[in-house]
Amino acid sequence: MPVLIVVGILVLIVLWIISLYNGLVRLRNRRQNAFADIDVQLRQRHDLVPQLVETVKGYAGHEKELLIKVTEARSAAVSATTIDGKIAAEQQLTSALQGLRVQVEAYPDLKANQNFLQLQEELSDIENKLAASRRFFNGATTEYNNAVESFPGNLIARNFGFQKEVMFDLGADTRKNMEEPPKIQF
Repeated sequence: MPVLIVVGILVLIVLWIISLYNGLVRLRNRRQNAFADIDVQLRQRHDLVPQLVETVKGYAGHEKELLIKVTEARSAAVSATTIDGKIAAEQQLTSALQGLRVQVEAYPDLKANQNFLQLQEELSDIENKLAASRRFFNGATTEYNNAVESFPGNLIARNFGFQKEVMFDLGADTRKNMEEPPKIQF
């Protein structure tokens, strides 16, 4: 009889470990799926940026340095291969696009151009979708990180190679720009 109790306890422990492991796998896969959703939005954004740059070039030819920065940031974002690399590259592209938006304010004719307005609207729509996708991704990442770092999941995570993952945040440069009050000129 005591042997059956010991075997029963061992079976329960094994089932519990399997359950924790499968939960971690499920959370990791949810996070990866959430990033795949972001990837779709990023592809649309990357396809839109060259059109936006070409439209701005026609009006703001002497803003070459800014346009080169946007183009280089887009290239880096397209060529990034890992989730962490894509997050870093997208932070740079977001910063470059914000710089472009600020610079466009100096060109009233450009702001009235129908092609530019349509591109701006599409970019704004994509940015809104990206924000929603990032929120979902960060939620999935938080849930995953909580499972990896909290007891008893951390015991299983450590032994099976699960580790804390990074969030998709604004980045230091963008956060710094957002903390500064907007400059209004008349």
